[in-house]
Amino acid sequence: MAGPAPGVAYSIVVRAEYPNTPGMLGRITSAIGDAGGDASAIDVVSTSSGMMVRDFTINARSIEHGEEVTEAVAAVESVRIRTVSDPTFLLHLGGKIEMRSKQPVNTRDDMSKAYTPGVGRVCMAIHDDPEAVWTLTGKGHTVAVVSDGSAVLGLGNIGAAASLPVMEGKALLFKEFGGVDAWPIVLETQETEEIISIVKAIAPGFGGINLEDISAPRCFEIEERLKKDLDIPVFHDDQHGTAVVVLAGLINALRLVKKRPQDLKVVVAGVGASGTACTKIMLSYGVKNIVGFDRQGALSLQRDYGNNVMKEWYASNTNPDHFTGSLAEGLQDADVFLGLAGPGLVTSEQIASMTEDAVVFALSNPDPEIWPEDVPSNVRIMATGRTDYPNQVNNSLCFPGLFAGVLEVRAREINDEMKIAAAEAIASVIPENAVSEDFIIPSVFDERVAQNVAEAVANMAQETEVARRRRRRSGDDDDTAYTTRRLTLS
Repeated sequence: MAGPAPGVAYSIVVRAEYPNTPGMLGRITSAIGDAGGDASAIDVVSTSSGMMVRDFTINARSIEHGEEVTEAVAAVESVRIRTVSDPTFLLHLGGKIEMRSKQPVNTRDDMSKAYTPGVGRVCMAIHDDPEAVWTLTGKGHTVAVVSDGSAVLGLGNIGAAASLPVMEGKALLFKEFGGVDAWPIVLETQETEEIISIVKAIAPGFGGINLEDISAPRCFEIEERLKKDLDIPVFHDDQHGTAVVVLAGLINALRLVKKRPQDLKVVVAGVGASGTACTKIMLSYGVKNIVGFDRQGALSLQRDYGNNVMKEWYASNTNPDHFTGSLAEGLQDADVFLGLAGPGLVTSEQIASMTEDAVVFALSNPDPEIWPEDVPSNVRIMATGRTDYPNQVNNSLCFPGLFAGVLEVRAREINDEMKIAAAEAIASVIPENAVSEDFIIPSVFDERVAQNVAEAVANMAQETEVARRRRRRSGDDDDTAYTTRRLTLS
């Protein structure tokens, strides 16, 4: 079985001192390579008295592998390790985000207008016309990223404080890719009622709520009740962000394999939050035959799901042929495998039983259900959740542009039509003549992604009548139509 290649996520910087004599650099780089490390950069720090100090930036496979590489360098004769640093931890020092003022406060007049006494007039304007909050505050471009830390990445239930780096990262991506201000809010509770109560209480200050890393099945109830009770969009990204990007990849994959959604047999391994959402969006897109699997096997009407409402829904809306066999049996003649369950779940032999031109999305992170190196020849298209392989299914392709579009038109909710519009917008970034087996999903760094998604989502919000206002176009009046006597809302 293959394993992960060295990557930047586990990179280290080894500062080594050694005699400045011919051959020493080659001996060190050979030691790095022999240990399986990837030296991505070598920088001179200083030279003096016949000694050389260099920083070796080395990509590793894991924390343990990084330690092995460091030991290999230290074992080279006459080499002394000065320091070993971790660029990932250095990036997080002091956190990844900060609040910055949009307006300077340099004079008494600035203070009087920005704060007391002038701010009181603005408060009363909002009191008299509550809709003015969208224009006179940051609500219209601000999202709350809310988590209880119960289902973080591949780490599980690590709690609120430990989840904060992820939420800060989410806020960073909101701003960098979508121009949306987002605030990480981690909750020291995993009680459903308390989470719902807290989010409802803070909602007036935000234009949208992004729920993050909340475990299933609680996440379903939390999202549904908040959507019902709030007049701003509530979006559980682990569910719907994943679903949107999966659909975007599937749209382009189907272009290549020349198959129609309604003709597919899709096998889904893992029917938690993201698996259920992916299934729902594929059904909305026209896929008819989906069979989901959990640890007990295929979800069918023959099983008892106790109080798990979502699994009951799943069984009632999928598996039209009432299949009850194993995952290995279910993969036979399947067109698409979607893995959202765990590493090493399926074998090359099992995938080989799928159809020709099979599509495999193995999205478990960091280790997929099957490594790309292990897929058999019948697999035409392979996608993972990793950055070091082609076709990365990355939620960052969705949520920044989606919320930018939602906030632009002040949408009340994010409906299925808007999600499908977002998926089609992501897929459309790649021209049809450029779509290939290794290029069905665009880069997160392609600026057109967020722009296309924002425009498509905003337009669909208007078409489905969940927008509070129309999209602003060139020449439209902006939101500065406020005077001491008049309040004008767009």
